[in-house]
Amino acid sequence: MKNKFFKRTKIVATIGPAVDSEEKIEQLIKSGVNIFRLNTSHETIEVHNRRFDLIRQVCAKLRVYCSIMIDLQGPKIRVGTLKENINLTTGQNVIFAHQENYENGIIPVDYQGIAQDVTKGSRILLDDGKIQATVEKVEENKVYATITNGGILKSRKGLNIPGSTNSLEAVTKRDIEYIKFAVEKKADYIALSFVRQKEDVLLAKKYINDYGADIPVISKMEKPQAIENLESIIAISDCIMVARGDLGIELSAVEVPICQKRIIKECNKQNKPVIVATQMLESMIDEPIPTRAESSDVANAILDGADAVMLSGETSVGKYATKAVETMAQIAKYTENSPFYKFDNEFESIDEKAITRQAIAFGADRMIKHVKAKALLSFSHLGHSTRLMSKLRPSVPIIMVSDSETTCKKMALSWGVYPFLKNWDDVLNHDILINIDNFLINEIGLSHGDYVIITGSAPKLITSKTNFIRVHKIGT
Repeated sequence: MKNKFFKRTKIVATIGPAVDSEEKIEQLIKSGVNIFRLNTSHETIEVHNRRFDLIRQVCAKLRVYCSIMIDLQGPKIRVGTLKENINLTTGQNVIFAHQENYENGIIPVDYQGIAQDVTKGSRILLDDGKIQATVEKVEENKVYATITNGGILKSRKGLNIPGSTNSLEAVTKRDIEYIKFAVEKKADYIALSFVRQKEDVLLAKKYINDYGADIPVISKMEKPQAIENLESIIAISDCIMVARGDLGIELSAVEVPICQKRIIKECNKQNKPVIVATQMLESMIDEPIPTRAESSDVANAILDGADAVMLSGETSVGKYATKAVETMAQIAKYTENSPFYKFDNEFESIDEKAITRQAIAFGADRMIKHVKAKALLSFSHLGHSTRLMSKLRPSVPIIMVSDSETTCKKMALSWGVYPFLKNWDDVLNHDILINIDNFLINEIGLSHGDYVIITGSAPKLITSKTNFIRVHKIGT
């Protein structure tokens, strides 16, 4: 088998100034990146437009299918404009209010509902939790608080109110602009920030549909309310991201590991892809090697059942972007080849609407072991059956052949799936089998006499629903 089939876990890389060139993006792809993330919290829509086109250009040049994710900023609360930094000391009394600038000793907040969403005893966290305050009272749309952990407050730093943001819009005006952008550019995924309930996801999907598209939504789990509504959010989402940055602020850092395991377990139960993100190789922003703890963190996310792991600042602004991707790919390969990695899972729940696909996927996975097959060849137009196969974690690569370039790009997020675009939607006859054998030998690297398991639809291979399995011996 060719070397490219040895990493099953997918890698998401965030694009930023550090990798803003054709050469750098090409290096990232060759190092193991499968999905590119455009973070709309930073830069202008013009910059993202240029980077989007650059990614597509490089992918076409390399003849690979990478997904592009548009990550919406969401209702992020920030401190307003400060003319100079403010030194907040422990025990100091402060006032917060909705306004643009620092005036009359009042710390400005860009969230109109701040006075409505806090009560006495509520916590206010600033700058990723580095500065903390406790609310004493609320009067005349002003929030009076005491600093419990001091620090230097800078302009436009983030502000979190754990569990108390009911007045926030689920999808902001800025998000709507970027949803329109994603539709126009034919993005592969849209990531929705600060999801609290399934209605937030449905609202985002409505805006996507209103613009005439059906782009899959990745729900980012970073609010306590999302953990409370976990099962229903996963059920309505196309993918889940464990966004540990804000989740670790809204909850406590000690709760995040168990939350992560719970989210991954429920995603696998519902057969939904799951990404683990934030600070995975954080030290590699400035250093050429990760800490041992970071390497363990990535490996444990993979062992828990993550479909993909994500790099943020490591690639967007880091000094060692390509090295970070190479390191993450090496950790993934080593972990997947260890005796601790669990292949050949079972479906934890039966989906009556997809019961035939589930049965075929389950049967194909078991047949692989019996005939010692070298690969699973999945013919699919939309990729539904291939995604189900991915969740079973077969011990061989899943080679997907599709007649849809859009499907090939989206499958870049599915564990263990390697997509190929072929116009082979024909009856499985002698001529097609010759094409399949040539493809498996010349492009995949298999040999005459190797067994593969083929799944597809009949009478045509691709466009109908998957309804058959075939044990195939190459060259016979």
